[in-house]
Amino acid sequence: MQEAFRAVHAEAARRAGWTGAGVGVAVLDTGLFLHPDLRGRVNGFLDLVNGRTEPYDDNGHGTHVAGVIGGDGSLSGGRYQGIAPGCRLTAVKVLDAAGGGSLPHMLQGLAWILENHRRLGIRIVNISVGMPAEDQEDSPLVRQVNRLWDAGLVVAAAAGNNGPGRGTVTAPGVSRKVITVGSSDDSRPAEIGGRRLQGYSGRGPTGQCIMKPEVTAPGTDIVSCGAGLLRRRPFYTRKSGTSMSTPVVAGAIALLLEKYPWMTNVEVKLALRESCRRTGAPSFQEGWGMLDIRRLLEG
Repeated sequence: MQEAFRAVHAEAARRAGWTGAGVGVAVLDTGLFLHPDLRGRVNGFLDLVNGRTEPYDDNGHGTHVAGVIGGDGSLSGGRYQGIAPGCRLTAVKVLDAAGGGSLPHMLQGLAWILENHRRLGIRIVNISVGMPAEDQEDSPLVRQVNRLWDAGLVVAAAAGNNGPGRGTVTAPGVSRKVITVGSSDDSRPAEIGGRRLQGYSGRGPTGQCIMKPEVTAPGTDIVSCGAGLLRRRPFYTRKSGTSMSTPVVAGAIALLLEKYPWMTNVEVKLALRESCRRTGAPSFQEGWGMLDIRRLLEG
């Protein structure tokens, strides 16, 4: 996480005092363990898999993602602090203990966020979940995330881990409206889903010839909050994939919205476009370039 922090120049936000304070971020994933780095800032929880009412995470993916967005690093003395440690989190559990999910649960979760975003103060939706994009923009999943965008929410979606071939971005990342995030460091071998992968980040264009992803951020070997207890205490764990890149960008957007709370989602997208740093990779791999938080907040 420290390497990722430096790579996107997140230290500029800390020096300026921006933490994403008060900005609400919804995480559609496997749930949320109340890790010490997240406690006190969880606004809401919905479990569409098992129907439980108290926050939990029987897989760990969602807690890791939430920690990248907004962990305050208190358990590690700040070593594994997330990008926006002052933001507020809402977790929607749509994936089971094995990390699998169904389209109905995804659609229900997105509909619930749309219905409750004003009550919970949600400005950003992080979707580190991907499904085959066979139906492209006509799919129910893409139509539903577009409804969130049309309601004014900023939606950040993972490009998926099916690279390096072209046209491998997953849904809902194929939506032309949302901000799709790829991994900037997928040239490094990574353990993802029990496989050793390299060049894993989904590449564009989409079936409708839309450039994707828009932006990249580090996603390989990211250390963040673990779910549950190890030797009777909370812990941190290491994960890789565009699932980890996406919350880096979502956290950066929380910083931006703290500084400029009046910005619309379209203005957020334009600010990202103007501030990204090109690395020399093809546009179908990195879009506008790599996230640069220093330039984003200076713009």
